[in-house]
Amino acid sequence: MSGRQGLHPSPTSIARLTAQLRTLGVEPGGVLLVHTAFSRVRPLEGGPARTPCLGVGVVADTFWRQPGVLRSDSPHAFAARGPKADAITAPHPPDNPHCAVSPVGRVHDLDGQVLLLGVGHDANTSIHLAEALAGVRYRRKKHVTVMEAGRPKRIDYAEIDHCCQRFAFMDGWLDAAGRQTRGKIAQAEARLMRARHVVEAALKHLRAEETVFLHPPGVDHECDEARASLVALR
Repeated sequence: MSGRQGLHPSPTSIARLTAQLRTLGVEPGGVLLVHTAFSRVRPLEGGPARTPCLGVGVVADTFWRQPGVLRSDSPHAFAARGPKADAITAPHPPDNPHCAVSPVGRVHDLDGQVLLLGVGHDANTSIHLAEALAGVRYRRKKHVTVMEAGRPKRIDYAEIDHCCQRFAFMDGWLDAAGRQTRGKIAQAEARLMRARHVVEAALKHLRAEETVFLHPPGVDHECDEARASLVALR
């Protein structure tokens, strides 16, 4: 074996992956919301190949196609499996993807856990739920297309959105409170927490400073757009 080949790790077995998840604290039979980047996790025994599902990833694209998995009928589709899948994937607003009656909101209400696998809190949609519950006023213009009476219909709306890089503050907040567990799953860094603890921590800071998750002006164009929407309200 050459030195170059030796740099590649051996595939993680399903049994080892399961053991690592349990050691991290994933609750058997519980509700778990997963955000992951397979490129950080691989190689896995029997792992998936490439995906045509751009912007979502191979794990999500593979998961929703499996037997027994339900997928919501929405431009912001959400897939779930298990006894709570019907409730989680029930119809949700196309123009408010992270509201209280969204799948993310329902995971929160069910006291679900959130697993960040190979990704940071910038991928944690439960923080967007906190922004919605806090009633933040900043928005960015978005649009989606839905089918209505067999024909496509465009819906323009304003979404709570920005670059999300400052969601990284959540690491310090949750670590300080002992409400985030860190570990390694396969080749990836993993974080595990309860959705309610994410929302609780974010709400505390959002109520003290509405723009805590927005970059200062001139740093990022998405955050600048969000700030501009606040100026328009004055």
